Amino acid sequence: MHINSDLSQRVVVERSSLEWVDSPSAGVQRQLLERDGSEVARTTSIVRYAPGSAFAIHQHELGEEILVLDGVFSDETGSFGKGTYIKNPPRSSHAPNSATGCMLFVKLRHLDPDDSQRTAVDTQNGQWLTGLVPGLSVMPLSEFSTQRTAMVRWAPGTRFNSHRHYAGEEIYVLEGVFEDEFERYPAGTWIRSPHLSAHRPFSNEGCTIFVKTGHLPVGELDRALI
Repeated sequence: MHINSDLSQRVVVERSSLEWVDSPSAGVQRQLLERDGSEVARTTSIVRYAPGSAFAIHQHELGEEILVLDGVFSDETGSFGKGTYIKNPPRSSHAPNSATGCMLFVKLRHLDPDDSQRTAVDTQNGQWLTGLVPGLSVMPLSEFSTQRTAMVRWAPGTRFNSHRHYAGEEIYVLEGVFEDEFERYPAGTWIRSPHLSAHRPFSNEGCTIFVKTGHLPVGELDRALI
């Protein structure tokens, strides 16, 4: 299955336009933002667990990142409420479930194979750091090699400098409206911008976004110049 699988292309998807697709486990459904492969695939999706649903134990060969959007998500390591960020590194395994039901933003099979650090951050109570421009706040979540994951909060009227994304950028809008010179992106919008793409982002109304950078393919010439 191939959905927005060409990582050299810019993609914008509003999840409200997507239908729910059943997974192999009863009570677990997905909205597919990108996918390259069958059941074992590099994928980005919104995942919904009905109360009492579960997945059988499985391994993540190239890792997994989860952001709990609503409800309580659980596995052998504990139970995690709304706003929790979890990074399960390559070759980790678990048997996820949800007693009460939950909704997740999930990325699979995209982490650096050498990244071995499991991470869990409660972003509801995490520390916000001052950003590079007035009105911008950042909560770092994970960093390894070129890959960085963070929450970024924009006060109303915040504007950022024009910049390029080395090894790409991916954004999921959690609250408010994120903008740039191309479009407005309301809550529930997923944006993937490829290697060396550029924009000048801002937010007139204010927003909170989940951001991942430095994880998309880089050309051999660019890699040689590092």
